[in-house]
Amino acid sequence: MKTKKIKKDKVNVITLGCSKNLADSEVLMGQLSANGIDVSHESSEPANIVVINTCGFIDLAKQESIDTIVQYADIKSNGGIEKLYVTGCLSQRYKDDLEKEIPEVDAYFGTMELPGLLSRLNADYKHELVGEKLLTTPGHYVYMKISEGCNRTCSFCAIPLMRGKHISKPVETLVKEAKNMARIGVKELILIAQELTYYGLDLYKKRMLPELLEALSEVEGIEWIRLHYAYPNKFPMEILEAMAKYPKVCNYLDIPLQHSSDSVLDRMKRQTTREEQKKLIERAREMVPGICIRTTFLVGFPGENEDEFNELCTFVEEMQFERVGVFQYSHEEDTSAYILEDDVSAEVKSQRSAKIMEIQRDISFAKNQLLVGRKLKVLIDRKEGDYFIGRTEYDSPEVDNEVLIEAASNYFRIGDFVFVEITAAEDYDLYAIVIKD
Repeated sequence: MKTKKIKKDKVNVITLGCSKNLADSEVLMGQLSANGIDVSHESSEPANIVVINTCGFIDLAKQESIDTIVQYADIKSNGGIEKLYVTGCLSQRYKDDLEKEIPEVDAYFGTMELPGLLSRLNADYKHELVGEKLLTTPGHYVYMKISEGCNRTCSFCAIPLMRGKHISKPVETLVKEAKNMARIGVKELILIAQELTYYGLDLYKKRMLPELLEALSEVEGIEWIRLHYAYPNKFPMEILEAMAKYPKVCNYLDIPLQHSSDSVLDRMKRQTTREEQKKLIERAREMVPGICIRTTFLVGFPGENEDEFNELCTFVEEMQFERVGVFQYSHEEDTSAYILEDDVSAEVKSQRSAKIMEIQRDISFAKNQLLVGRKLKVLIDRKEGDYFIGRTEYDSPEVDNEVLIEAASNYFRIGDFVFVEITAAEDYDLYAIVIKD
C-alpha cells in the first residue's frame, strides 16, 4: 500500500529596507533553520511559503513594500505559493489597513512579534540561539544590531512608532554573537542601531558603547568594527577615544546630521545647532586623524526656503565630508512634522537632492585624488567582470567607495585582506595594484 508523501515546507524570505531589517531577517532564518525548516533569502528557487520583511520609513520604501506584497499576493492567488506572511515596519504601522486592503496575506506581524511568526511557520523560538543567524551578506562581514528602537523625538521620523523605545542588547550577548560570527569566518562587524550613542543607558544606566567596543575588540578573528548611525546631540567623546585606542575599530563614523540651518534643525527637533555640529566634526577630526565621516541630509523639509537650503550647500562645501547621502522629505502621518504643510514640491526636492550630491561629487573626487600613491589595507568583497572589488576601512558596503583590482594578474578569495597601492581615482571608485611581499 502506497503512503502519501508529505511535502516539506520551503520558506523564501524577502527583505526590504535598511540593514536593520536585514539583520532581523537573518535572525528569522537562523531560527527556521534550527527548527529543520528549509529557508532561503530572496531565492529564485521554488518555495511554497514566502515571508516579506517590509520597510515603512518613507513613501518610496512604503510603496515598494506594498508593491511587493501585492506581487506575491497575486502569485498566491494563482497557485504559485501556498502561504504568504508579512512582517517588519510597514506591518507594524499599518497592520489593520493592510489586512483590509490585501486580505490574501495569511497573517501580518509587527517588528517585535518574531515568536508569533515562527509559530505560524510551525517553528519554536529557540532562546539558546541568541546571537546566531543565517547570513544574507557575504560571509566575511555582518550587520550586528546592538539595540532596538529609539528614544529621540525628531519631528520627521516615524521609526519610534514602528520600533518602539530604545532597548539595548547586553554586552555579553553581543560578545557571544561576535564569537559565533568569527567562528564561521566573519571578519568585519558593522554595528547598527537607530541610535548607537544611547547604547547601554537602559541596561547599565550609562552609555556603554566604548566598553562594548573594547569587549568586541578582544574577539579573535574579528579584524574590523564599524560604527553606523550615531546622533550628534550630546555626542559622547569617549566613543572617539575608543576609536583612537582600539586598532580594530575602523576610523569611520556614520553620523546623520540631517541639516545645517538652525531654523530647519529647530523644526526638525534635532536638539542641536549648526555651530555645535561643526565643532563636533572638527573635534572628531582632531581626536582621530584621518577619520572618515559619513553623514546624511534631509532636503525639502516643510518650510525649507532657498536661504535655508543655501545654508546647507555652504555647510557641505565648508565641512568637506568624506561621504554624504541625501534623502528627500516624506510627509509621515503621526509624526509631529505632519501638522506642518508639506510645501516643498517634489520637483524642488529632487533638484535640491541633486544639487547636494553634485557638490559632494566634486569633494569626493578631490579627496580620492589625494589617495593616489597611498598604500591601504583592503577587504575583498566580490569579483565582478575583470576586477576584484574591495573596500578600505573608510568605506562601508554598498554606499561608499570601492577599490578595483585587476583580476587577470591576481587571485583572491572573497573575504581576503590585501595591501594595495592606489594608482588612479574617480568620483567614487579607486583603482589599485597589489603590493607584493
